[in-house]
Amino acid sequence: YGGGIFLLIYIILAMTFGYSMIIAETALGRMTKKSPVGAFGKFGKSKWLSFGGWINAIIPILIVPYYSVIGGWVIKYLVEYVKGNTQNLATDGYFSEFISNGVSTEVCFLVFALFTVGIIYAGVRNGVERVSKFMMPVLVFLSIVITVYSVTRPGALEGVKYFLIPNPKNFSWMTVVAAMGQMFYSLSIAMGILVTFGSYMKKDVSIESSTTNVEIFDTAIAIMAGVIPAVFAFSGGDPNTLQAGPALMFITIPKVFASMGLGTPIGILFFVLVLCAALTSSIALTESAVSTFQDELKWCRQKSTLVVGAIMIVLGSLSSLGYGPLACVKIIGMQFLDFFDFLTNSVMMPIAAIATCLLISRVIGLKKIEDEVVLGEGTFKRKKIFNFMIKYLCPIFAAIILLSSVANAFGWISM
Repeated sequence: YGGGIFLLIYIILAMTFGYSMIIAETALGRMTKKSPVGAFGKFGKSKWLSFGGWINAIIPILIVPYYSVIGGWVIKYLVEYVKGNTQNLATDGYFSEFISNGVSTEVCFLVFALFTVGIIYAGVRNGVERVSKFMMPVLVFLSIVITVYSVTRPGALEGVKYFLIPNPKNFSWMTVVAAMGQMFYSLSIAMGILVTFGSYMKKDVSIESSTTNVEIFDTAIAIMAGVIPAVFAFSGGDPNTLQAGPALMFITIPKVFASMGLGTPIGILFFVLVLCAALTSSIALTESAVSTFQDELKWCRQKSTLVVGAIMIVLGSLSSLGYGPLACVKIIGMQFLDFFDFLTNSVMMPIAAIATCLLISRVIGLKKIEDEVVLGEGTFKRKKIFNFMIKYLCPIFAAIILLSSVANAFGWISM
């Protein structure tokens, strides 16, 4: 989506839009001590408040099934690298053949989904915190190892330039839409997760400091993960061959690893890194969904986890089999996985962001959010940016993204 210009837009959005939404959602969760539905409902019984809470709560329930399918793909590739099948993974058609094999994709999906559910079943403190404390240092270490190795490859400098130096010629509105979608996912905004985890946050923890840490950590990881100049070198220096998403992860990168002398160990390290990141995200998504069932239906944690797990398996199976046995079934021209991604990322998340902005600026009031942020020894250095973004730019920008994404999906415009 444009290399350096994409990265620049992403960083700008993360430091403004992302920062404001993280502050807003975390403060909302901590002041109410509730999951999204309860947090919105605490400030009134109107239909739009109820809608705002539920759409934040439903998003993780819809994301985690197809996210787990992709997690299953990662497991498959990791296993194949451990078995030494590096060259086989790089052959043309391997990925397409794999995802069209219903049995193989379903088994990998179930392994990933059941592992996630098992961790959540253990409880957020025993599950999320323990796993995250182990995974985060591993993720950072492996990112550094792979990045350092990548920049030593022949032709790496051209890849670094393409990724880090903005080129206005590569800009398009799709660059902004893609950067926004990436920001929603990587910062976990507009999907109820931050409200849920904010409800667990202690009052003596600085919200702004935590947000700043997230910004720095996320941006650093994003840059390290993006700097795989060997991909660019392998493609012969043509930026047009640098595809995003599954094509990059499961087609282009394996070809790069196959061309390396140490391709197998690097492939293992890379997919261990991706698996760590995928598990951490799926745990957060599932925890948010479970919290909603606990709060709104008054179910125990175990029952809530089992129900969410059942939903994951049913919806995830549709996405898992969508490129194989169910390939003939499409929704507005999309396979199940692509449709769920479009529905959540391009439609529901912008709506959830708008609802949160309206709740904060029109119902709760910016002053109450400020009071929550500066509680104890907390600071609010970017208060002016937050106030302006939440009142004006965030809802307007989210609305533009929503309308343009829907129009593009139905073919009314082309981005």
